[in-house]
Amino acid sequence: MDWIQAVVLAVIQGLTEFLPVSSSAHLILPSQLLGWQDQGLAFDVAIHLGTLIAVLWYYRNTLGAMVGGALRGVSQRQMNPDLHLGLMIVWATIPAVIFGFLFKDMVEQYARSAAVIGTTTILFGGLLWWADRRGSKQLQLAAVGLGIATLVGLAQALALIPGTSRSGITLTAALLLGLRRDDAAHFSFLLSIPVILGAIVLMSRDLVHLEQVYSNAQLAMACLVSALVAYASIGFFLRLVTRVGMVPFAIYRLVLGSVLLLMVLWPVTQL
Repeated sequence: MDWIQAVVLAVIQGLTEFLPVSSSAHLILPSQLLGWQDQGLAFDVAIHLGTLIAVLWYYRNTLGAMVGGALRGVSQRQMNPDLHLGLMIVWATIPAVIFGFLFKDMVEQYARSAAVIGTTTILFGGLLWWADRRGSKQLQLAAVGLGIATLVGLAQALALIPGTSRSGITLTAALLLGLRRDDAAHFSFLLSIPVILGAIVLMSRDLVHLEQVYSNAQLAMACLVSALVAYASIGFFLRLVTRVGMVPFAIYRLVLGSVLLLMVLWPVTQL
């Protein structure tokens, strides 16, 4: 992988990690169109670390409030809104942990094809469109209780299937359950923190058994680029979604999924 490839893939990861458009669908495109090799595990860790840094920094005040709420809750032995939100994020993460442990190897073996990614990109793009139209969009983040957290968490577990989009499926579930667009996005982004952290830990365990193909400078650069782009994409999405909703992203997913399926039927090498 040369520097240009590293920058392009880091930008793609940063842009698509938090937008409801499926990062896996985008990361497969360079290999299909340009014949690029798989970016490798070390590179995956670097770009995921970048997106984790971005979301931690963007929500640093909210996370600080949750830590303070947890300390107050323990000392005062009573619930408070910040502690409640933190507990709901933990609770909603549990299904992804359980399903990931049970089915990760199966998904890696059978579902990481362009055909699967194209199909799920279209399917869940249509579902996102429907949720944006049908959801009441009245509930605020403070209204998230065990019921909403459980259902959004179960939806997040579906993101194990490539092309689903973790942010897309959690936004879909939150909208269908009545959350406002911006609050649905906030809950989705906060939920990404333990999931991305867990993915980094799992991937890092296997790094000791692999030869590092890319230089430390390339990995550091990829981490920085993905962090900066991801931070900008979070702010962009939150501003846009309150004005125009999810329809542009749903349409984009339908187009992207169709392109991937066409590439399966007519590979680039045959054009």
